[in-house]
Amino acid sequence: MAKYQLVRPVLLSVDEVAARSGLHPDLVRRFAAMSLVDSTTDVIGRLRFTPKAVPALARVQRLRTGLALNYAAIGLVLDLLDRIEVLEAQVRSHRRWT
Repeated sequence: MAKYQLVRPVLLSVDEVAARSGLHPDLVRRFAAMSLVDSTTDVIGRLRFTPKAVPALARVQRLRTGLALNYAAIGLVLDLLDRIEVLEAQVRSHRRWT
């Protein structure tokens, strides 16, 4: 079955994400370069983010300030938290069917 996109996804610029997250645009660019937040580039090469980037950046900042983790460790923790979320969803789904 084919899927068609009905509306263009909302993409935010670095400055918009920085303003919404309260971070400096250079820090947002650095987090994108380290893959701590998902980003894409447009046809001109500018970074673009989905609105989900704002809470993701807040999560990175909480890990940095709350646990005093370096950026490499933050990437690992984020990967583990995402994996835990997937596993918990699988457990919930399995419980519904048994």
